[in-house]
Amino acid sequence: MTYEVMSLDVQHLLTRLGITKCILLGHSMGGKTAMTLALQRPDLVECLISVDIGPTSTAPVSEFSAYISAMKSVKIPDGLPRSAARQLADHQLRSVVQHPQLRQFLLTNLVEVEGHYVWRVNLDAISQHLVDIMNFPVFHKPYPGPALFLGGSDSPYIRSQDYPEIQRLFPKADVQYIAGAGHIVHQDKFGEFITAVLNFLPPP
Repeated sequence: MTYEVMSLDVQHLLTRLGITKCILLGHSMGGKTAMTLALQRPDLVECLISVDIGPTSTAPVSEFSAYISAMKSVKIPDGLPRSAARQLADHQLRSVVQHPQLRQFLLTNLVEVEGHYVWRVNLDAISQHLVDIMNFPVFHKPYPGPALFLGGSDSPYIRSQDYPEIQRLFPKADVQYIAGAGHIVHQDKFGEFITAVLNFLPPP
């Protein structure tokens, strides 16, 4: 589970869909995957939007490892109604994942399969590749197209010390912050997020 491999997954999807050039938007891990694709295959990317993540290591600020451990420790009895299962999982996550919006975001991955509640994402694979996920691949050739780095003002994920690396790899980058938004920018400030994205995109 490296960003190079996830980038290849997106490239295969574009080929299958017959898309020769795209506008690429990704959040967090998706943002790092989108940046990797833009740097590997700039010919496929018309413009790039990276939401609350930069092309640097996030290990110093991320609580991702603790969240994964908390999700793995959730225990839900079989046969519970979906609403009760979500409430129980929410209660079990609360001590580690303290922000209600973030818990709700994580709980979108809780699904029922044949009477058992499981996480849609592969937590074991994520745990085994945490170092790769926290870091970012090394690139030397920049992406020449327009790029928007759209962060939340209350999030630590796009820091001022990241600006030189953003400018090195994405020389046409614009860095913006949405006031009052945390890491999940599109959930915290949906209207402002949509406005910022539409203002960045080229006219139809």
